Amino acid sequence: MLKIVVCVKAVPDPKEADQIRIDPVSKTLVRVDVPLVLNPLDKNAMEAAVQLKEQFGAHVSVLSMGPPPAANVVKECLALGADQGILLSDRAFAGADAYATAYTLARGIEKIGSYDLILCGRASSDGSTEWVGPELATLLDAPIVTMVKEIIEHGDEWWKLKSGLDNGYRVVRVKLPAVLTVTRELNIPRTLSFSGIVKARRKPIAQWGIDDLDAPEKAVGLKGSPTIVSEMTTQESKREVEMISGTREEMAERLIQKLADAGFLSSN
Repeated sequence: MLKIVVCVKAVPDPKEADQIRIDPVSKTLVRVDVPLVLNPLDKNAMEAAVQLKEQFGAHVSVLSMGPPPAANVVKECLALGADQGILLSDRAFAGADAYATAYTLARGIEKIGSYDLILCGRASSDGSTEWVGPELATLLDAPIVTMVKEIIEHGDEWWKLKSGLDNGYRVVRVKLPAVLTVTRELNIPRTLSFSGIVKARRKPIAQWGIDDLDAPEKAVGLKGSPTIVSEMTTQESKREVEMISGTREEMAERLIQKLADAGFLSSN
C-alpha cells in the first residue's frame, strides 16, 4: 500500500485580503485577524492523493504547519479523504520563511516515518515562492519533480510524469520515494461531501510542537529563516474621478476626446 504525505498550508482567505496586515517589527504576515482557508493548489495535491487511494489503495497523511486555527484546514483534508491529520503548531515556528518551513515539515515527515510519495501544491497563494517543495526534497535527500500536470504511468517503483515548462512540458521518470509539486492542470479538486464531514469528526488531529520534533529552536521559525526582509514601504493607490454630463452624444464625444488627450486613442 502506498504511503502518501500531503503537505498543505492554511493561507489568509483572499476574500478578506483588505484585512491582511504586516507586523512592522518582524515584517511577517499577521494571520490572527484573517480567516484561514486551504491553499488552492494544495487542493490539487489532496485530490491527487485521494484518487491514488481510490484506485490502488493508499494511506494518506496530511501535514500542515501553522497556528492553532489551521487545524480547520487539516480537518477539511480529513473530510476529503485523508486518513491521518497532523498540525505542526508552536510559537517557535512563527515567522518561518520557505527554508525554515521546509525544515519543520521535513522533521514532521521524519516523525511520521516511511513514505512513498510526498505531494505539495506548486506554490502558496500568500508566498508564491515555489521553494518549499524543492527544499523539502533536498532536506529529505529525495528526488523531486516540480510542476506536475499529469501522472502518465505509475508502477511499484518508477513513475512517468508530465511536468510543465514555460513553453511546453517535459516527460520524466522518477523513482519512489519522491516529492512532487503539482499544478492545477493535474485534476479538478472535489468538493466536501456530507458523509466526508461526518467521517472526519471521528478522525483526531495530532498537534506536534518543537519538542515533539526534537528540533533546535535556532533552526525553526524566524530564528531559522535565512531570508530577511530589510525594508518595507507602503504604496498608496489614488484615483481621481471626473463626472461627464450632457446628452448621450455629448458625453460620448467628451469621453473620446479625453481618452485621445490621455494617449489611449490614436488620432488616425
